Amino acid sequence: MTLVLDCRGQRCPLPVIVLARRIADVGPGELVRVDADDPAAPNDVAAWCRMRGHTFVGVEPQPDGVPGIVVRREP
Repeated sequence: MTLVLDCRGQRCPLPVIVLARRIADVGPGELVRVDADDPAAPNDVAAWCRMRGHTFVGVEPQPDGVPGIVVRREP
């Protein structure tokens, strides 16, 4: 994982805003994981990826049970 964003405790739309601000910190093809416990976050991130042309890779549960939402930055 190239970049991990800890968005625990943040409610919609904050995890998507954090992702949008930080996606440029990684190069094309690299992965960003957004750790977010907001139940809406996976769907929100997937929708943002469709709108912005990035790839929603999926969700990887973290050791503490929080979903890790994985996105691949596209060129």
